[in-house]
Amino acid sequence: MPDNQFQLQFPNDNQPAAEYNQKIIMEFDYTLTTAKTFDEAVRGVQDEIAKAGLRVLYVHDVQKTLAEKGFEREPLKIVEFCNAKFAHEFLNKDIKIGLCLPCKINVYVKDEQTFISGMRPIILSQFFPQADLGDRPKEIDQIIQAIINNAK
Repeated sequence: MPDNQFQLQFPNDNQPAAEYNQKIIMEFDYTLTTAKTFDEAVRGVQDEIAKAGLRVLYVHDVQKTLAEKGFEREPLKIVEFCNAKFAHEFLNKDIKIGLCLPCKINVYVKDEQTFISGMRPIILSQFFPQADLGDRPKEIDQIIQAIINNAK
């Protein structure tokens, strides 16, 4: 299975949880490479988030945080962002969706190549099938893809 796919399994009502019978495979992330430098890509993501009418909440510098603990790694920043209206809607459907909030886009370097990667909200319907999220995850998925495409 490719790195950007995951498999969910749901139990049949008559089966114990250990005996799953349904499998769903879906792309978990949307990831592109960019010719921009790491810092340019991070700025580009932040600018595109603002242009999309969303708010950057925090930028985690994972490389710096790990270095403070003695661990080396290539550059990685996690840009957290949100739209209060969307978050409110989702939390009203199922409070546990908060485990997936806020939205995040990662910018990282791997083997001297810069990547921009975001989780695809369309997977939320698989994690929360009873929440009846409608088309909103698809709408947000398109917004995240546009941010990544434009930041590239």
